[in-house]
Amino acid sequence: MYKLIEFIRRIYVVLLFLIIEAIALNYYAHSSYYTQAKILSHANRVTGWAQSGIFSVKHFFTLRRENEMLTSRVAELEGRLAAYREAASAAQTDSLAAAVAADTLGVGLENMSQYRYMTARVVSNSIHRDRNFITLNRGIMHGVMNDMAVITPDGAMVGYVVGCSERYSVVLPLLNTDFRTSGKIAGDDYFGSISWRGSSPYEVEMTELSKYAAIEEGAEVVSSGLSHFFPAGVKIGYVESFELNESQTAYDVTVRLATDMTRLGNVILIENMDFGEVSDLEADVEAGRTDRMEYQP
Repeated sequence: MYKLIEFIRRIYVVLLFLIIEAIALNYYAHSSYYTQAKILSHANRVTGWAQSGIFSVKHFFTLRRENEMLTSRVAELEGRLAAYREAASAAQTDSLAAAVAADTLGVGLENMSQYRYMTARVVSNSIHRDRNFITLNRGIMHGVMNDMAVITPDGAMVGYVVGCSERYSVVLPLLNTDFRTSGKIAGDDYFGSISWRGSSPYEVEMTELSKYAAIEEGAEVVSSGLSHFFPAGVKIGYVESFELNESQTAYDVTVRLATDMTRLGNVILIENMDFGEVSDLEADVEAGRTDRMEYQP
C-alpha cells in the first residue's frame, strides 16, 4: 500500500495533467456540432484503418484456400466449355440440341466431353536439372492417372503426368530434356516439335516447323492437338526468335514460355478420355496386329 501511494505521489503531476486534458477534450468535443463531426470523422478513419489492417491479415491467411477454390471452379468451367465446343462442332444440329438438353436436364454435358478436368497443387518442383520433375498433391485415390495433361489455371502448358501413387503424382514438365509435344503458330496449320535443350527455364525450342508457316516475333505458340496429351489450343508461349535450319526447309524457333515454371502453385489436370483407345489402336497398327481389329457396325 505504501509503495502504491509513493508511486502515485511520484506521477501525480502527469496523472493530473492527463485527467484535466481528458476533461478538456471531452468539453471541446461537445462544444459544437462541428467539433463533434470533426472528431467523429477522425475516429472513423482510425477505426477503418485498423479494421482494414486486421482484414488484410486475415485475408492473407485465406488466400491459399481461395486460390484452390478458384482453380477448382476454373477446371469445372473448362470441362463444360470443352463439352460445348465439341457439341458445337458436331455435324448434325440435332447433336448439339440433344447435348444442351442433356445439360439442362442435369445429365451433365461435361460427361459427354472427350476431356475431364480436375485440380491439384504443386508440392515439389525442380528447374535447375536437365531432367526436372514436378510433384502434385493428387494421386490415384483422387482420380489422377498417367498421361494426364497439366496446365496452369490461365490455360498455359506445364507438362503431363508420368507416375502416380495413392496420394501423389509426378509430372514430366516442359523443362525436361525428355519432354516432347506438338506445337504450332496460333491461327496457322503448320506444326513443329516442342522440346527443351536444358538451358533457360524461360524458353523452349520448336523445330521442324515448315518454312511456309506464317511466323513473326511475338506470335503466340499453342498446342496443335496432334499430341494425345494436350487439347488443341493450349498456350505454350510466344516466338522469341526464328531462323531457317541448315537445309533451309524448316524453321528453328525459340519460344518464350507463357508459364513461369519457377512460380507454379495450383494447376489443372486434363484427362483425354480417348487416350487409351487411340494409343492401343496405333500400337496395334504399328506392330502389324491388324487381325485384332474387327469392324462392328
